[in-house]
Amino acid sequence: MIGERIRSLRKERNLSLSELAERADIAKSYLSAIERNIQHNPSIQVIEKLANVFEIPIQYLLPPEDVADTSLELDPEWLQLAKEAADSGISKEEFSQFLEYQKWRKQQSK
Repeated sequence: MIGERIRSLRKERNLSLSELAERADIAKSYLSAIERNIQHNPSIQVIEKLANVFEIPIQYLLPPEDVADTSLELDPEWLQLAKEAADSGISKEEFSQFLEYQKWRKQQSK
């Protein structure tokens, strides 16, 4: 679904695959895989980059709520922690980097 939306938007705007990949700063091969639904779960960072190029809200590229996987409901405490992080001025990128660092630390301690 995401791939179909991206391809449709790209064609509406008369962009080649190469042009869109360059503007979004993602690999052309990765973008191609997304559009062909080979890579059907791109990262939120990639989706955000594409939404920025298209100048649309990120939600437009995400699956509709009724189609999204609702089996993974977030614990209210996790939601509160994310809200507190955002309210304190921590950017999504900083939070993502922190998580990557924690994963790395955990892996190093094994």
